[in-house]
Amino acid sequence: MPSRAPGPRHSDRARLSTVAQHTISILQVDQILQGARRQNLAVDTILRRAGIAPELLDSPLARVTQAQYAALIRALRRATRDEIWGLCSRPLRPGTFVQLCRLLIHCRTLGDALRGGFEFLHLMLDDAVPRLVVERGIASVRWVPRGERDSRLAYADRTFCFFTYGLASWLVARRIPVQELMYRPIDAGCSSDAERLFKAPVNYGHPWVGFRFEARWLDLPVVQTPQSLGEFLHHAPASLLIKYRDQSSLSERIRRQLRRHLAGNMPSLEAVSESLSLTPQTLRRHLREEGQSFQAIKDELRRDAALEYLSQPELTLLDIASRLGFSEASTFHRAFKGWTGLAPGLYRQTRLQGGEPVAGRGCG
Repeated sequence: MPSRAPGPRHSDRARLSTVAQHTISILQVDQILQGARRQNLAVDTILRRAGIAPELLDSPLARVTQAQYAALIRALRRATRDEIWGLCSRPLRPGTFVQLCRLLIHCRTLGDALRGGFEFLHLMLDDAVPRLVVERGIASVRWVPRGERDSRLAYADRTFCFFTYGLASWLVARRIPVQELMYRPIDAGCSSDAERLFKAPVNYGHPWVGFRFEARWLDLPVVQTPQSLGEFLHHAPASLLIKYRDQSSLSERIRRQLRRHLAGNMPSLEAVSESLSLTPQTLRRHLREEGQSFQAIKDELRRDAALEYLSQPELTLLDIASRLGFSEASTFHRAFKGWTGLAPGLYRQTRLQGGEPVAGRGCG
């Protein structure tokens, strides 16, 4: 366990909300590159433009920051001239997403927007048919495949599903509660992040990819405007990645509480339970239901903060260890290698070799 270390300065505390953001598995990075590989593009160059060292692909436990992943999406879009990054048989030409958003903000309700958006995409896609099905008070968004699926097309289906959910939540300015995430048997084991992102159980027994929610949410009014669309596009795709993550879950509430103590002794499970007016047994049970544990939340929080700190060359490994509550760099070294499979010094070297993420506007 890390021992007590000096607390962060006020300026450091102000950065914790961004430093300790959730990170993204390198397995997601590997999957999103499938279209670029299919086109025989220089994948290593694309990764470096996003500030990601190609060497990280060899470490299955490695992670990247949200900023790196968003930069990778932008770099892929530029390289492939395709807003689905070469994953489908026919490209989505640059500007498609912007045009779709301009169409949807003029819809009256979420249901109108989903139906109109799917009609628009149906004209653009050859590999899948997007559908909205309402049965007995339950709405289902489905990406129904046309033909056989390989790993590339399967990843494209899951990406469309995720972006549909993010865009729908943005249109009505609230997170839509999902009852079930629908995957096919071939999608089993593809990612452990989906259940956490949607905060819903995953059922792998469907012939399509999609999600279910109560049909009453389809009556929510679309509240976005041309003015808010400009701000949304400026921050896309990052705005789709994180904006409507469930902040009310118990694991997220605990993470926010622990984040305030990142540089010192974190509160015990008993102390956190008391602050939430729960017994330790009840807290453990609720976390199990969310697929989490108290120790995993602490480890993931320190890991995610460490990845961001390692991108700051002015910080020594001892500085980073101190900011994470470790009294010695060697203790931090062992913990970080257990989290990511790489030593922090090597991770920093590969990260800095990757270069800085590309800048620029979001989608469009």
